[in-house]
Amino acid sequence: MGIPHLVLLHGQPGSRADWDGVLTCLPASVPAVAWDRPGYGDNRAPVTGLAGNAEWVADRLARAEIRDAVLVGHSYGGGVALAAAAAAPDRVRGLVLIAGVGPGCVSRWDELLAAPVAGPVLAMTAWALLPWAARRLAGHAAAPDHASVRVLAGIRHEHGPVWRSFLTEQRELLRGFDPWIDRVADLGLPVSIIADPADKVVPIATAHALQNRLPGSRLESVRAGGHQIPRRIPDAIAHRLGEFAGSLG
Repeated sequence: MGIPHLVLLHGQPGSRADWDGVLTCLPASVPAVAWDRPGYGDNRAPVTGLAGNAEWVADRLARAEIRDAVLVGHSYGGGVALAAAAAAPDRVRGLVLIAGVGPGCVSRWDELLAAPVAGPVLAMTAWALLPWAARRLAGHAAAPDHASVRVLAGIRHEHGPVWRSFLTEQRELLRGFDPWIDRVADLGLPVSIIADPADKVVPIATAHALQNRLPGSRLESVRAGGHQIPRRIPDAIAHRLGEFAGSLG
């Protein structure tokens, strides 16, 4: 079999633009695509949880005639990658989870953002103001070029409010990941886990928990990435993805 197709899944919130630097740095021999997930960017599909995202990915793989995918998920996209691998095992040859969500990643703040009353209020307020403020900051000549600012500035959804997408996925976090992890563990897929011990959003303990639950997985620590690893060190991530895809081909 040839080199598998990298399918890059962004986090929450985010867009396919989060992968632009990685796509630029990938070797020409490695086929790759980044898609806006349901509820983000130019994706017209309605916002949904992990199961709905998994069905959407499986459908896109089928329509794109990708039969040998490596699903690469960043942050919440890591949970989507796990669920999609379980939903379309005949089309997935491996997984790469980059600062991916999993056991132990939910904080008190996450619980508040998913609460019945506070969650919608906070989500509506935050995602009305934060992208606007980030775009103004990014357009300022003296503004620092931080990855987090670029992520916030690029948040958009042409067909609905981003806050609703965020709230739906935030509540999904509280349901846990055990069913998806167990199903992927049974598949025996090769899995690469990439995390920065300094990540303040998804703790390194989550990466270790995923490694313990997924037989044959490999955990690699990176530095200087924080949580926005694909944007901060795209060349290093592209190198690792190329190596992983090549090892399967």
